[in-house]
Amino acid sequence: MLDRIDYHILSALQADGRLSNVALAEMVGLSPSACLRRVQILETGDYIRGYAAILNEKALGRASNVIVAITLDRQSEDYLSRFEQAVAACPDVMECYLMAGEADYVLRVLAADAEDYERIHKGHLSRLPGVRRIHSSFALRSIVKRTGIQLAASG
Repeated sequence: MLDRIDYHILSALQADGRLSNVALAEMVGLSPSACLRRVQILETGDYIRGYAAILNEKALGRASNVIVAITLDRQSEDYLSRFEQAVAACPDVMECYLMAGEADYVLRVLAADAEDYERIHKGHLSRLPGVRRIHSSFALRSIVKRTGIQLAASG
């Protein structure tokens, strides 16, 4: 069970994953050794899955986010499993969600432009196993893109 200090640690690390242990300990009111133990417990408890830099997609020439709804021929466990393994191997797919509703899966694909997306569509998406229909929508601009989860301290 997480306490107020754990939530404070998680919030601080979400805001800046490069915080030194000493700076983090000062922020949350712990000694550096106690803070390090808490962070290690949060890591091994799978509350912290990893640390990453957030890259500027536009600066790297990958400014087009394409939302792709995919419907499969069948929804059997075998079809779903084969599709999921294949889509996980596509490096241009940034996110993939199994859905309830009209589409079986929704993907976020990152492309440089429409021509690059055509390459991804022809070379990867249309070749995924069991695909019956692909519906693609280009995002015009990002309105909200959060990287952190709002945390409410309990206890």
